[in-house]
Amino acid sequence: MELTAATAAPSARAGPVYGVIAAISVCHLLNDLIQSLVPAIYPILKTAYALDFGQIGLITLAFQLTASLLQPVVGIYTDRHPLPFSLAVGMGFTLLGLLLLASASSFGLILAAAALVGTGSSIFHPESSRIARMASGGRHGLAQSLFQVGGNFGQSIGPLLAAFIVVPRGQGSVSWLSAVALLGILILLGVGRWYAARLRESRAAGPKKPGQLPFSRQRVAGAVTVLVLLVFSKNFYTASLTSYYTFYLIQKFGLSVQTAQIYLFVFLGSVALGTILGGPIGARFGRKIVIWGSILGVLPFTLILPYADLFWTVALTIPIGLIMASSFPAIIVFAQELVPGRVGVVSGLFFGVTFGIAGLGAAVLGQVADHTSIEFVYRICAFLPALGLLAVFLPDTRAAAREA
Repeated sequence: MELTAATAAPSARAGPVYGVIAAISVCHLLNDLIQSLVPAIYPILKTAYALDFGQIGLITLAFQLTASLLQPVVGIYTDRHPLPFSLAVGMGFTLLGLLLLASASSFGLILAAAALVGTGSSIFHPESSRIARMASGGRHGLAQSLFQVGGNFGQSIGPLLAAFIVVPRGQGSVSWLSAVALLGILILLGVGRWYAARLRESRAAGPKKPGQLPFSRQRVAGAVTVLVLLVFSKNFYTASLTSYYTFYLIQKFGLSVQTAQIYLFVFLGSVALGTILGGPIGARFGRKIVIWGSILGVLPFTLILPYADLFWTVALTIPIGLIMASSFPAIIVFAQELVPGRVGVVSGLFFGVTFGIAGLGAAVLGQVADHTSIEFVYRICAFLPALGLLAVFLPDTRAAAREA
């Protein structure tokens, strides 16, 4: 008998295993905190190595492509062959990337460091998302939100660490955060032991056939395509902010690097709060409604942003981050319901491929900024949330589940 990851989830009647969910969320925080340092120190790298915006975009591309290309492969493999301790291995790659980033002396080494951090992300996300679902006790939206918010808080803390540690002390101080990666490895070893125990229980109980929703393959493929496009619009816009927002504030309003990093923290903090709300709201009112409103709903704010003064620029990024981020937990759970038993593939696709496309977009935006301006980039990106109109083509999974 072959044990697959799809058979490893404990009964929903047992309720959520909050200790495991908390552990995986904390590790998501640590993982994404380290990853967020890459764009957070762009101003330092740009000055130190005389980089243009095109090269800044290539750093983002190196990170996003390694994170995206490997994730579906990891997801496909671990759906059939669970690897309980792969998360600790992934954090190990992140640690290596962090140490190389601290000591890199050329643009090529910076690209290699970004690629290593991306590799760690590609290993971490599919299995960690699966563990969050396994530990959910049937409350998938809540578990996914708690898991996601750890990553969002990590992303928001990164710019603060860059502002108060790396900027004053230089690139080498990035190595100080190796302790963060080591802590993550220790926690993930414990999570891996829990995961391994669940797999042994499933082996003893025998395989369980995952439920099927009454949708045709064509309908599922169409719905997944729509979800990918929606996540693309979200990630592309988010990449434009995380990669270039500090430069935008510095150039347009004459802010210091530290002040710009603090305002980036404000945006990323609103993203974290939106992630907390997205899962439970989706479970209460329907994930399709949340997906529809959270992407299309930010369009008025993104259209105004390029023409706002400093106060309103900062103020507008709060509802943009809050509303837009609420869609991601709902999208992940929606996709998992469309393709039952393929959590790794779904996680690899939505954490990986869509982020890779966004990374490619960031590289393109860097080239556009070099030939025009950062302000022009934000005027273009302002229309991306209009893709939220595609949510009208999503099926109603809750109604389908009731009929099944």
